[in-house]
Amino acid sequence: MIFVTHVLPVNEPGEPRLDRAAVWEGLVLKANNALPFVPSMSHCTVVERYDDTCFDRDIRYREVDFRERITLEEPHRVVFTRLSGPVLGTIANEIEGDSHDLRLRFTFALVQSGVPGGSEAEATIAATMTGDYLQALTATLDAMRRCSVADVA
Repeated sequence: MIFVTHVLPVNEPGEPRLDRAAVWEGLVLKANNALPFVPSMSHCTVVERYDDTCFDRDIRYREVDFRERITLEEPHRVVFTRLSGPVLGTIANEIEGDSHDLRLRFTFALVQSGVPGGSEAEATIAATMTGDYLQALTATLDAMRRCSVADVA
């Protein structure tokens, strides 16, 4: 199993300041259409809504197709559960801290089909995934800041 967790501060010096509500809104936007937030994703379509907090979407990530179930746990966490594709498991985006120390935590626990756990192949895949997901986390915060600036303008 590939397990990674990483935390980034939401409010960096010189960047537009985001409050918890803005970060939550950004995570909901990302859940519904990740394309502006995840550079390695080329397709994202909601295919079925079960209620206001649970829906399935089809994505193409690095030219590989997946189906994910999205669970919105307002106001602090969005969980992406891989339902189909060669990499299964969960990804979570969580808002942590208070208004003075707001952070965004990104965690994934994934298993690559056909790759033995603890193998060198899994370590190589983990390194690539970690780089991609850290890039996605930074891109997510950047997109939220752009949305925040657009709302003010």
